[in-house]
Amino acid sequence: MIKELNPKARFLMGPGPSDVHSRVYKAMSTPMLGHLDPQFIQIMDEVMEMTRSVYQTKNEITSVISATGTSGMETCLVNLLEPGDTAVVCVSGVFSGRIADIAGRCGATVVRVDAPWGTSVDPAQVKDALKNCKPKLVAMVHAETSTGVLQPLEEIGRLAHEAGALFMVDAVTSLGGTVLKVDDWGIDAIYSCTQKCLSAPPGLSPVSFSSKALEVMDSRKTKIQSFYLDLTLLRKYWTGAKRAYHHTAPISMFYAAHEALRMVHEEGLEARIKRHKQNHEILRDGLESLGFEFLVAPQFRIPMLNAVKIPAGYDDVAVRTRLLNEYNIEIGAGLGDFAGKIWRIGLMGESCTINHINLLLSALKQIIK
Repeated sequence: MIKELNPKARFLMGPGPSDVHSRVYKAMSTPMLGHLDPQFIQIMDEVMEMTRSVYQTKNEITSVISATGTSGMETCLVNLLEPGDTAVVCVSGVFSGRIADIAGRCGATVVRVDAPWGTSVDPAQVKDALKNCKPKLVAMVHAETSTGVLQPLEEIGRLAHEAGALFMVDAVTSLGGTVLKVDDWGIDAIYSCTQKCLSAPPGLSPVSFSSKALEVMDSRKTKIQSFYLDLTLLRKYWTGAKRAYHHTAPISMFYAAHEALRMVHEEGLEARIKRHKQNHEILRDGLESLGFEFLVAPQFRIPMLNAVKIPAGYDDVAVRTRLLNEYNIEIGAGLGDFAGKIWRIGLMGESCTINHINLLLSALKQIIK
């Protein structure tokens, strides 16, 4: 007979998901509502309002897609690109590479601006690429989860607008953990997830679109290729006096996002960002005292995702397995070019505490002697 679920509690210090607060779990046990119930519409509106605040935007179309972060990526691309369009994509890791892949699947001509993994994209490269094409969209990742690089956005956003293009940003790892100003930085389309710095379970993707992006959608010549992610339909469910049915929203996930966002606002966004930065510095000092070397130059490091080189003579899988089995600590392996070469240590949301740092450092001292 299959037994009742009883998984071990872990200290989640990988690239996501992060630990979830008991208040969020409690919110998820709230009685179920229908997806058009007036009470649920109010909850959905409050989630949208709090999401605007975290994104630091006044965009009306700011909500959550009923699926994980990759759905947000796909939502932006399938709504903004049509066959024959040109998209400039800055590629410096796994997830920026995924943007290029999906843009191509939309029928767009993809102009890649590549940077070596572990480094940021040079705005001069983007400027050169824009001289040779007329893009509809310039896209990049703010915090590349596969490499630990935090990409400066403002200058590239300005270049995109000067070229007459929309500026699209992946904020899957950065939202709620580092400075991100959608309106001030001229971001036209942005997406994230709930399971990293917001510390809700995976299952929703916060998105936001500027009025300029909405104008582009409304002037499309072709039908959006995805029904589920079609914003011309979703907007009728998200806004207006009378909401139109589009899909059955994951009610309990909205409860979770609602409580997680309330906790972000209780702490204060500025204080939350400061906590992530300070704890990153404490972890950095502790890791360097053990002989670890960071992959990324200090000025481009993501405070919430620490990419460190695996010390010579140590087996990647063996160390991570011991951390998991003996200490209940999960850290992330390297991806793509960095598989077997780095560990990715997350300090996100509820997993960004001194206790998590001390537990990990203590365990590593025992394993790596």
